[in-house]
Amino acid sequence: MPIRSILAVPLAAFALSGALAAAKPGAEPSPPSGDPVAALAWMAGEWSGVDDRGVTNEERWMEPAGGMMLGMHRDVAGGRATSFEFLRIESTPGGVVYFASPRGKPATPFKMVESGGRRVVFENPQHDLPTRILYWLGPTGELHARIEGKTGGKPMAEEWTWTRRPNK
Repeated sequence: MPIRSILAVPLAAFALSGALAAAKPGAEPSPPSGDPVAALAWMAGEWSGVDDRGVTNEERWMEPAGGMMLGMHRDVAGGRATSFEFLRIESTPGGVVYFASPRGKPATPFKMVESGGRRVVFENPQHDLPTRILYWLGPTGELHARIEGKTGGKPMAEEWTWTRRPNK
């Protein structure tokens, strides 16, 4: 066996052990270069909860791929869908943008203004309600979403908390 082959295995093992030692348990994985949307992978999955009015809220996000995440939201009350929304988070030349299409209407863009750890904030100051959309992962793994804005000139906010639905 050539000396190069004999040395390759221990060198590869040494390099791998160094990489594993550098990775801290519970640390956020780094997004692949060129795909800032990948840092939002913590949002992916099926989420649901019941709000204080007894309405079941569901939100589903696909894993990031190709610089994009696709999502949808549905509210159900009394056995009927009362609202729905198509969602998209996309890497654009101007930055990462959240596109919301409530009830299938044309998409409204909200630019990402903050992202770190397991929290992200999107804003569109020209939009009436909401002007801000926030998502964060709670300490026990629950997904929170909050919208903020003004209605009738007065500040308004609404918040949801969802738990991950088990895979079927």
